Amino acid sequence: MSKANPDIVVLRKNTEGLSTRSYARLLQERLSEYDVVHADTPQKERELIQNAPVATGVTMDSELLSHAEDLELFVAASSGYNHLPMDELTEQGVVVANAAGIHAPGIAEQALGYCLMFTRQLHTGLQQKENHEWRHYQPGEMKGSTVTVVGLGAIGTEIVQRLEGMDVDTIGIRYSPEKGGPTDEVYGFDDDSVHSALARTDYLVLSTPLSDTTRKLIGEAELNTLPPNAYVINVCRGGVIDTDALVSALQKSDISGAALDVTDPEPLPADSPLWRMGNVLVTPHVGGHTPKHWDRLSDIVVHNVEQLEAAGEPEFRNQVNNPAPEAPVRSEKVKED
Repeated sequence: MSKANPDIVVLRKNTEGLSTRSYARLLQERLSEYDVVHADTPQKERELIQNAPVATGVTMDSELLSHAEDLELFVAASSGYNHLPMDELTEQGVVVANAAGIHAPGIAEQALGYCLMFTRQLHTGLQQKENHEWRHYQPGEMKGSTVTVVGLGAIGTEIVQRLEGMDVDTIGIRYSPEKGGPTDEVYGFDDDSVHSALARTDYLVLSTPLSDTTRKLIGEAELNTLPPNAYVINVCRGGVIDTDALVSALQKSDISGAALDVTDPEPLPADSPLWRMGNVLVTPHVGGHTPKHWDRLSDIVVHNVEQLEAAGEPEFRNQVNNPAPEAPVRSEKVKED
């Protein structure tokens, strides 16, 4: 097949400091029977996507989609997909899959790192090092504490797995508590359940998607329910926490500290008091960054490309839309000689 009619087009926008060129090379290695091309300019994207059944990348806008005459599958390089023209993709019969789950190991490790940093007061040690102070302080231990994880999807599950063996009690909060979960107890998002969990929480780890239910889930009332020794750790979306309420709770010592990989707004403004608080850890939304990004995303692409050729009803991994039944979801172009 010529480069003018590729099977899979990798769009040009890079992500997390990783080049999409290396992503294209990896896909070509793993899908050697297919023609994988990297579109490194806007013009090449428009030209190459015209007859390609599969595309993958960080984003796709309406203008580019208008050039895609035979597109059947788009795999986004991010978990979020609100930036995509979903209605148009669905109406055009394009199956859309996202990257949900590929960031889970890194985010889970970051969340655990925050817990351990607060427990052992490593942030205090770092501050004293900056001041050349040799002064003893009192670290704690996680053993016997209670960790509440809000959101038990791929990320929350990975976080709970990393807590195993640490002799802590775990509480999970999820949309469907009747499904159970990997935690010792599972609660729903109703106010009484949330506050019942928070009242017993030493470490509150937020790993839930941002929705109408979870927006500002942790506000003044919830922060008042947490014990004063509790730490709040946010590795999902900044909007899950009411930032003003968090600042107030920290200033009043209503909680012991917070670790924020995400903020609201983001980036965190330079004049935010959170920057100046010694018991607040701030990282620039890097929890999901990992050199394994393309490897894990390619697993999704490989599976879904194979489903285009599979007999019977295709079972796409991480599918986030439902094209009309009459819309084509099986490719006659892929693997064409």
